Amino acid sequence: MRPAQLLTVLDREFTSTREGHHTPVMLWGPPGVGKSDMIRQTGARHAAPVIDIRLSQMEPSDLRGIPFRKGDFVEWAAPAILPDRERHGEHGILFLDEITSAPPSVSAAAYQLILDRRLGEYEVPEGWAIFAAGNRQGDRGVTYTMPAPLANRFSHFDVDTHLDDWVAWAYQHRIDERVIAFLRFRPELLFDFDPAHNPVAFPSPRSWEFAHRSLQKFGDSTELLQGALQACVGPAAGIELTAFVNSLDKMPDLDDIVAGKEVPMPDEIDLQYAVAAALVGRAIRAQGSDQALTTTGNILRYAGSFPQREMGVMLVSDLHRAIGESLFQVPEFATWANAIADVMLYE
Repeated sequence: MRPAQLLTVLDREFTSTREGHHTPVMLWGPPGVGKSDMIRQTGARHAAPVIDIRLSQMEPSDLRGIPFRKGDFVEWAAPAILPDRERHGEHGILFLDEITSAPPSVSAAAYQLILDRRLGEYEVPEGWAIFAAGNRQGDRGVTYTMPAPLANRFSHFDVDTHLDDWVAWAYQHRIDERVIAFLRFRPELLFDFDPAHNPVAFPSPRSWEFAHRSLQKFGDSTELLQGALQACVGPAAGIELTAFVNSLDKMPDLDDIVAGKEVPMPDEIDLQYAVAAALVGRAIRAQGSDQALTTTGNILRYAGSFPQREMGVMLVSDLHRAIGESLFQVPEFATWANAIADVMLYE
């Protein structure tokens, strides 16, 4: 399932705790596709705490707690890391990350916690959702087969990569527009992981964020940039991204475009992708300013000048995901939409 759909699932599972309809959710996927980040995003959207418990680093007693004598009986002191209404709040997310890396003895200790929402005398507060994530056995991670009794306590979702969803996330998090443009140009490199070769560095949604950071740190050093990018996304993708970045000195003047001047469209397809990504970034940064309407309008006018109309559709689709419904209030939008009426704009 694509990330945008899964975020909706997680949102509804979180809010369903109030009506008593919550089902624990298990996210499956290879390393670096954003499983943990989606759960953290869900907590952030609801201003709710996320308690991240790594079962792979625990012993069974770490969950069950410590026994102590009370009179003629033994009681258990619940671990402070488990959700508590007074200390953590009425609502939140209990996140069991790397659950498939936990040894069977530890995952067995989690059975009652996941399905019955309790461990002995301890109870998970009613307003808390239970989410988990883990790698599949074929992903070359340290994994155990999930026991059937544990698997039957979850609803299961496979996390797929989807370029449009990643691009929307990237603009929201101010990822370097050169990385966004490169992946629009080479979409198959968003995630390129072959467990048979057991690569150390490989392209993934997570490692492209690392590449963004490298561009900020080493962009002014031609001697270091390629090596730094290869260290993040692997040898082949790092070389390609470096060549792409180095070719951008031929880009047209973006200031002239957003000012509404006549600017020739570059012939090279990679530069067209770079222009499209950069213009979306300009529109995002203009939001809230006096120039927002003019800037977006001039970008919409320029979107109609791409030799391939699908390129303009891509630009405006990304623009819509980035700035929302306000795009439709720009006068130039209607003109642009009429000009490409026979091209599908939205999925």
